[in-house]
This record gives sequence, structure tokens and C-alpha cells, in this order.
Amino acid sequence: MNIALIGATGNVGSRILAELRRRGHAVTAIARDVRKLPPQDGVTAKAGDTGDAGTLAPLLAGHDAVISSTRFQGLDLASLLSAIKVAGAKRLLVVGGAGSLEVAPGVALIDTPDFPAAYKAEAEAGRQVLNALRQGPGVEWTFLSPSAFFYAGERTGTFRLADDQLLVDAAGKSHISYEDFAVALVDEVESPVHANRRFTVGY
Repeated sequence: MNIALIGATGNVGSRILAELRRRGHAVTAIARDVRKLPPQDGVTAKAGDTGDAGTLAPLLAGHDAVISSTRFQGLDLASLLSAIKVAGAKRLLVVGGAGSLEVAPGVALIDTPDFPAAYKAEAEAGRQVLNALRQGPGVEWTFLSPSAFFYAGERTGTFRLADDQLLVDAAGKSHISYEDFAVALVDEVESPVHANRRFTVGY
């Protein structure tokens, strides 16, 4: 498949790029600073920003799917959606956050007393993006939320999926590696089962 990956140089984006290439997909890797992208077979590096739909749209043309792996506080969703529509790209997959996941019916993680203040603004921005997508943006979308503890680790290929509920393991820990998150996301790229909804991944 031909995949456009926005935010290809970040912690998560770089793992998604590696997973896409591992499976033989052609990738247009889009970043603000393409100098951070080393040359790779099957990867075309392009400079781009979600805030500039006019420049971004040509970069997205001809792709089977667009993956957004950028910080929500810097994401211009309206501009990105406009660029996708102009480009005629078929699908949008968003690297989400854990803050909007439910820890109890109707209670989001972000709204619990112990949620770290340092992450609250980014988590709230992520919740607003999810809410906007749920309104029906005119583009097929999928929003994949990680577990609460999201970190550089190993690619095991073994994990669980859920819909809107925070996943917690037998020891009470909610966690997933960047590498296994990338596996779950690329699985969804290849075999879509969560069209126009959010899901989550964890151990």
C-alpha cells in the first residue's frame, strides 16, 4: 500500500514508519524537518505541516491511507481534513491519547483526580479531536488510543484490544510499548475493522 505518515520523526511516528517498512509498504514520510529522516528504501521524505492544507494536499494525493502521528496541541484538524479531501485519500488513522479512555462508565481518565497536570492540556486537545471526528468529518477515520503508560520497549506482537475502556493488566498496570502500538496500528491499516470509531491497545 501507499501510506502517508505525518509526524514520521517522533517517538511513535518513527516506530510506525519502521513497522510499515517491515511489511513492505511504500511510505511518504512527512515532517517539519526532513533532515531528521535518514534515507531508506521505500520511503520518500517530504516537508509538510498540518496547518497548511494547500501545501499538504499534494503530498497526500495518491495514498491509500494517511496516518497522523503529531501532538494534538499542534494539530490543525480542519486543515488536515481539508487536505485529505482535496487529495482524495481514502482513510485517516490518528495516533490518539489515553486521556479520553473510560476508567468507569462515563468517567474518562483525564477527569480522575490523579491525572498528571503536566499532561492535561495535551490530553484535553486529544479528546477534542476525537469528539470532532465523531461528529462526522466526511472522511473515513480511526483513532487508536494507547494505554496510560506509553514507552519505548519491545515489539512482541502480543497485546489486547478494546473499544473505549482503558486496558489494565492483571497487576493493575495500563501499558503498551511504542513498538506494539505500531503493530496494532499497521494491522488496522492492512485490515480495517474500526472504521469511524476509536479503539485502544494494551497488554
